[in-house]
Amino acid sequence: MSQVLSKRIESIDILRGLVMILMVLDHVRDFFHINAFAGNYPENLESTTLALYFTRFITHYCAPVFVFLAGTSAFLYGLKNTKKALSKFLITRGIWLIIVEIIIINLLWWFDITYGMINLQVIWAIGFCMIALGILIYLPKKILLVLGLLIVVGHNSLDGISFPDENPLSIVWKLFHQLGCISIGGGRLICFSYPVLPWIGVMILGYCFGNFYKKEMLTGTRKKWLLIIGISAVVLFFVLRTFNIYGDRMLWTGQESFSKTIISYLILSKYPPSLLFLLITLGPALLFLYAIENIKNKITSFLIVFGRVPFFFYVLHVFVVHTSALLGLIITGKDWRVMILDNETMNSGSLTGYGYSLGIVYLVWITVVLLLYPLCKWFMNYKATHKDTWWISYI
Repeated sequence: MSQVLSKRIESIDILRGLVMILMVLDHVRDFFHINAFAGNYPENLESTTLALYFTRFITHYCAPVFVFLAGTSAFLYGLKNTKKALSKFLITRGIWLIIVEIIIINLLWWFDITYGMINLQVIWAIGFCMIALGILIYLPKKILLVLGLLIVVGHNSLDGISFPDENPLSIVWKLFHQLGCISIGGGRLICFSYPVLPWIGVMILGYCFGNFYKKEMLTGTRKKWLLIIGISAVVLFFVLRTFNIYGDRMLWTGQESFSKTIISYLILSKYPPSLLFLLITLGPALLFLYAIENIKNKITSFLIVFGRVPFFFYVLHVFVVHTSALLGLIITGKDWRVMILDNETMNSGSLTGYGYSLGIVYLVWITVVLLLYPLCKWFMNYKATHKDTWWISYI
């Protein structure tokens, strides 16, 4: 017999916790893998390996799932509050996240007190999308759903559009759809690593997805739709990708080896996320929600901790990962100052040859996650006992 969900939806917390842990792996690879700062990218077919690209590919699930579930959380928040209160919360929290991205996350990521480059990444994108959603929630839900689908499915049709840097429209286009940087004088750059248009579509769809978790929705009905939508997304990905029909500006081609061909097939546009990128990440994520809903064990309890304090965990892990890389240089007797990632360091070539094996990357990843678990569990419990504290919902 189907059952009504409890107040806290554990399957969503479990999925969010899982992708947060995978996110740490990606960022540990950024800071620790050999020549990661000097062109040894997982997407570089000349130098990559299947193991290296798999390490990157499994972390692709982080941003789409995180943004999608942020929309779902907004919907669930709206079930207990008025639309006006939800709109105010989304807009104010969105502004807060953008400020945190610019001032705090950039400092933790680069350790550059001059702010030579302001890199607008996932926290910025979530903040901007929250502001947009805070305005759009007044639309009828059916129109919101159509709008979200149009953005996610159709934005790749805009890939051929670009503007030269001297055109004022280039700034707007980089903000919404084209990866790129703008100069703000004195050698400083603002880089739009997460153009926001497709992410707005993802958050809108996540918001609409929240309908499946209303109290009156039976478990059996929800799981049926999770299965249908999840499988449909995966099948559509393979059809579109196999025949290079539509959905990603980067087409795959046969390579000199089977492993390189697989990598070529799976190299997808993330900045901004293509339709294919979103299909092969969000589709399996929905299937995971289908499979995990009634499972409860030590592993799910472990994942829930990170899933309930995602922003706290995000800020903390960036500092810990970057500091660990700096400490690693001190321990090995190398120049720790190369971990001050200002413009001079990034352009000097001093990071060429820096880094460790993929095995070390995985070891550091596990260590960081285990190190942060007690702090996250403490904060999870603190949040649960201080729900009425106004600032808690912003962290």
